[in-house]
Amino acid sequence: MSAVAEIPVAQTPSAASPLTWQQRLSSLDRNQRIMAGAIGALVVAGVLAASLFSGQPDYRVLFSNLSDKDGGAIVAQLTGMNVPYKYTEGGGAIMVPAERIHDVRLKLATQGLPKGSVSGFEIMENSKFGITQFQERVNYQRGLEGELTRSILGLAAVQNARVHLALPNQNGFFREQQKPSASVLLTLYPGRMLDRTQIAGIVHLISSSVPEMLPGAVSVLDDSGKLLSQTPNADDSPVDVQQLMYQQQLEKQYTQRILDILEPVVGKGNVKAQVTAELDFSRTESTSELHNPNQGQAPSAIRSQQVLEATGEKEAVPPTGVPGAVSNQPPQTAQAPINGAAPTLQAANGQSSNILAIPGSKRESVTNYEVDKTVRVTRNSTGGVKRLTAAVVVNYLPGTPVEPGALPTPQAMSEAQQAQMLALVRETIGYSADRGDSVNLMNTPFLQEARVVSDLPVWQQPETIALVRSIAWPAGLVLAALILMFGVVRPILQSRKKKERLQLDLLEAEELERPVLIAPLKPGEPSPEELRLEQARALAKQNPIAVANIVKTWVNGENAH
Repeated sequence: MSAVAEIPVAQTPSAASPLTWQQRLSSLDRNQRIMAGAIGALVVAGVLAASLFSGQPDYRVLFSNLSDKDGGAIVAQLTGMNVPYKYTEGGGAIMVPAERIHDVRLKLATQGLPKGSVSGFEIMENSKFGITQFQERVNYQRGLEGELTRSILGLAAVQNARVHLALPNQNGFFREQQKPSASVLLTLYPGRMLDRTQIAGIVHLISSSVPEMLPGAVSVLDDSGKLLSQTPNADDSPVDVQQLMYQQQLEKQYTQRILDILEPVVGKGNVKAQVTAELDFSRTESTSELHNPNQGQAPSAIRSQQVLEATGEKEAVPPTGVPGAVSNQPPQTAQAPINGAAPTLQAANGQSSNILAIPGSKRESVTNYEVDKTVRVTRNSTGGVKRLTAAVVVNYLPGTPVEPGALPTPQAMSEAQQAQMLALVRETIGYSADRGDSVNLMNTPFLQEARVVSDLPVWQQPETIALVRSIAWPAGLVLAALILMFGVVRPILQSRKKKERLQLDLLEAEELERPVLIAPLKPGEPSPEELRLEQARALAKQNPIAVANIVKTWVNGENAH
């Protein structure tokens, strides 16, 4: 009679008493529980993601065919307005929710977006067949305006620019040709400005880029309609931006001097100072001409002299004497004083001349002397200080604490200390009483800002709620990543490592047949081949017939039986 082995069969629970989820969970090991938890978390995350994606609004195209600059500006404004957006067509189009598209377009239009790309000479590359000469000129003008606009937009202070060129048609008459002109409209970034050299550079850029255009034919305006390219007139514009900047710089320099001299004494943050400088930017030029008389008996330099002599007519007397060389000589020079009777003229031979002087002779002499003259031209420098006004406020000095560990009580400065500080301030800014400068120093305690204590608990304060909202989404992502790493990836890696270890243990436990290595032969010991050869020889001697049959079989190629 054969024995029947009894196999224990696990009792399956009946339909009346099914296992609860707690019993099923308790029957799982640790890795299975982690795996089940990770799968459950992934399922929950998938459900939430599906609900979020299913609840997204319908997106419509806000703007398309945008340049990179306009796209970046629009995206920055959408981020500031908390409007969700998407990219399509490789970033060339921006999509927003359909219910907000009109509101967003109107808000962006108030900010001048999109501005549109500036076209240069590339519009000449798309010329159509059969284009007229007028259209070619218009395209050339548009391309030149675009290139100039691009050049002006390269300035750091210019946000947007627009160039208008007036290029008249030239005819064959040189006298009737008109010169081209240009107008430039600039939009500057808030808080920035262009100085005169930059405006002159823009004018020179436009005039040099257009043939036969004069710099005076270029007008530069800002977005407020102010003409920037005009030459400033001192009568029309008494206030200059450069003058205001110089005044502010000078006042800032005086204020910093006061802080540098008083902060080491009273401490940083315990002194406040303000300086107002009244400057003189008027330009004064005076010219004076002085004529001084001769001093004492000093001789004067003769500038010019004029002598006029007039005499009456003389009666002709026939010559006397012996004709010859002696009587033909001219009379000698008369030597006579200016006033008095004229002496008798002597002839060449020493005889008395018969030429008589008429009493009606006249002589006039006019002499002009140099007059001393001094010409003095005085030009006053602009930007001189007319008057300085300084106001300084100093905080109370920290006093000695009454009790150990107590806070010190602030104390006011004495009159001597205030006088010393006032003298320091005056010496620092170059105080001048003749100029009318004024310096006031005040010692008073500074008010400390009191922090308002909120009655709300920490978790209900707006700052805490805003902080939690800002870190909730990143923290949730990090937590989900940790759960996925330690709940799914790590157990899988550990199970693979365990399988590899088990396989290694099994391989180490198996006894593998290793080939036997032949020991080295001793000297004089025959090799295995030699031993087999000796055995064959012995067999041939003992049973030659069997050996012969074997050889015969090898020769004939038959199988031995």
